[in-house]
Amino acid sequence: MDKLNLSKHISSSFNEEIDQVRNQVMAMGGLLEQQLSHALQAILTANTELAEQVIAKDLAVNNWELTIDKTCTEIIVRRQPAASDLRLIMAIIKAIADLERIGDEIRRVARAALEPFDSTQQELLINLDSMGRHVGQMLHDVLDAFARMDVAMALRVHKEDKHIDKEYKTITQQLMTYMTQQPTTIPLVMNVLWSARSLERIGDRCKNLAEYVIFFVKGKVVRHSTDEQLEQDARE
Repeated sequence: MDKLNLSKHISSSFNEEIDQVRNQVMAMGGLLEQQLSHALQAILTANTELAEQVIAKDLAVNNWELTIDKTCTEIIVRRQPAASDLRLIMAIIKAIADLERIGDEIRRVARAALEPFDSTQQELLINLDSMGRHVGQMLHDVLDAFARMDVAMALRVHKEDKHIDKEYKTITQQLMTYMTQQPTTIPLVMNVLWSARSLERIGDRCKNLAEYVIFFVKGKVVRHSTDEQLEQDARE
């Protein structure tokens, strides 16, 4: 990832603290990318051992969130940052909360790999994998946007969430049809449905991260903005 595009400060130690936080956020994000990839792989290959590893590593994600939050709090207390510096710290605090929740959703996806899918039911997982790869790319892109505070990329990620929502709707319809035709599979298919829901929520969290980039760069809260307002705020 490229470095955050931040102005330098009078205090070199302050710069070092900001760099430390940035590196921690990127490390947390990199772990989540790996976790999502492994969770999807575990489902497709019925690799229960890999799924268990993903579930266990969620603790590391939680620890990153606690560590970064503590560092940010210490910076606020000692440095009393103002203006853009304070916006950056607030954006990071908001971001790691969403990243931690992404970790929770990935853990739920991994749990689906612990279910005994037979060969005839593997078709249920194909669209789930496709959606998962799409979400994985969205996560990668928004982390890149956050690393560079790239508003244009953040906007692209924000728009991509609509496509994730459409994929989720399609998968939901397919799974409902399958359960209607094969009632005995309902408990098993519900796990796939919950996994798809978790992927859709990861997309929502990525959308939030994109909004934090805009908040830092433009100084505007765009959480409830329309698409048109968002475009306008990003240009101004």
